[in-house]
Formats: sequence, C-alpha cells, structure tokens
Amino acid sequence: MRYELFKRVALAIDLPEHRLRGGDVVTVVDYHPGRPGQEPGYSLEVFDAVGNTVAVVTVRESQIEPLNSNELLHVRQLAESAS
Repeated sequence: MRYELFKRVALAIDLPEHRLRGGDVVTVVDYHPGRPGQEPGYSLEVFDAVGNTVAVVTVRESQIEPLNSNELLHVRQLAESAS
C-alpha cells in the first residue's frame, strides 16, 4: 500500500533509538521506492503533542500501518527508551 505524503500513520514497531513505540502516530514526509526486489520505504516526521518535531526517521513500508476510525489517539510521556 502506498501512503500519501503528509498522511498520518502509526508505527508498527518500536524504534528505541528514537524513543518511539509501535502505535505512535507519525507523518509521512517522503516516499522511497526501493530497488527491484526491495521493499519501499518512507521518511516520517514525529511530532510531540504540541507540534514540535521530535525526530525524522526512515522505515520500511511494513513498519507502518494506516490509522483506522475505530482507534483512539493516546498521549504518553516521551520515555528514555521504548523497552
């Protein structure tokens, strides 16, 4: 599934090196098609609850998932690690 630029999606995995957890909401800022036989990827911008940029990360397409209307957003403290 190709995600539109500036669409909000959720991380499907933890990224402890960026203090991020699966389920965190992120914004798609770039698409990387990948080479033949390689999974496409995305650059994502991560914002805190008031709109400040926390991180910009690059992940494989399988590491993000769409948001659904039956899900609620949740606020959590930016922990030192995702463990």
